[in-house]
Amino acid sequence: MKAMFDRGAKACAVLGLCLFSTPAFSTNGYFANGYGGKSKGMAGAGVAVSTGVLGMAQNPATGVEVGNAAGFCLTTFAPDRTVRIAPGGPLTAGTHKSKNDVFLIPCGGANWALDERSSLGVFVFANGGMNTEYKTNFFSGLGAGSAPLGVNLEQAFVTVNYARKVSDQLTLGISPILAVQRFKATGLEAFSGLSIAPGNVTNRGHDWSTGLGFNLGLLYEANAQWTFGAAYRNRIQMSSFSKYRGLFAGGGDFDVPAILTLGAAYTLANQPKLTITGEYQRIYYGDVKAIANTSAPPQGPLGATNGVGFGWKDVDVLRLAALYRQSDRLTLRTGISYSTEFTSNREAVINTIAPAAPQWHASFGGSYKINDRWGFTFSYTHAFANSITGVNPALTGVAQPVRLRMRQHEIATGLSYRW
Repeated sequence: MKAMFDRGAKACAVLGLCLFSTPAFSTNGYFANGYGGKSKGMAGAGVAVSTGVLGMAQNPATGVEVGNAAGFCLTTFAPDRTVRIAPGGPLTAGTHKSKNDVFLIPCGGANWALDERSSLGVFVFANGGMNTEYKTNFFSGLGAGSAPLGVNLEQAFVTVNYARKVSDQLTLGISPILAVQRFKATGLEAFSGLSIAPGNVTNRGHDWSTGLGFNLGLLYEANAQWTFGAAYRNRIQMSSFSKYRGLFAGGGDFDVPAILTLGAAYTLANQPKLTITGEYQRIYYGDVKAIANTSAPPQGPLGATNGVGFGWKDVDVLRLAALYRQSDRLTLRTGISYSTEFTSNREAVINTIAPAAPQWHASFGGSYKINDRWGFTFSYTHAFANSITGVNPALTGVAQPVRLRMRQHEIATGLSYRW
């Protein structure tokens, strides 16, 4: 039975990551800031307002409102990642810019109304990811290091969504999830001597990992003005990256953190074309040792349960967004979001290979109904530049300052079809 599941999971993994053939990125740690163009046009909001087929990734309960529809989206993601290292230590001084500046990230799915009160959907989307590739291996001064230096993490979800309107005001939803991810690291030879499995730290090519989880959601329409939404996705226990069991804490474990989102939407009584929505979201990075364990100083060797991680902590995200139904055909959207710091300055050195620094994001977009069947969606998001500066003598031997910086541009487009 396990062998059959492994083969099936592998097949779905190949399918999912064939769709996501370039690394997925995000702006809240390594999680996407919304799914689909409608949500991204509101800085990731969507738990209390319906944002189409891909919006069910945020709140499964919105499926009944989506009705009979299919959607395809394509995100063009352009991150700018630089590391500046001061002289006076073993790390290569200078400004180092990561390659691979533009990524195309597709998503898509469909939803069917089973009756007036229930729906069933199937969709695939990029949950998040990370990619860096530095031409110069600035860690080589610690002992060894090939070029390029960097990591590649791709993470996709294959999801079935069921929603049921249990009363005139309350809708519930559930989404079983097959999570698939792959990872590779290059140029980390300098850290092999710190590992319990020196041969499984770097340059092992891509490795695959799969896991099963679920997403729960509710949508409560209190009255004509107020709607409340909530969603919880569990921590997904992933199979280990065996090729990198000497890198990640716990022998290659890299689980997907849990995520909780709460939100409310208010439609003005005297201006029903305008809806304002606000959200609070928590991403539980601190529960996953490979992400949360500190490196300053290390508490254990790489690959061990207490081994070096990225020092990430739980992230809180606040969003404020609005949508304006200008006409029966055109809807406009905008929003801002803010996320708390994902790590501290003392973890800057290890996070040079994963510089997920942005905190503030602003977006705008719109949807246009081409006809009764077809629609088009567009959005633009800017993640404002942010930086982290720190030293870690426990890794570098001296207090050599390192500054990592990132900013991002993101354009999402989509087509929808209703029947």
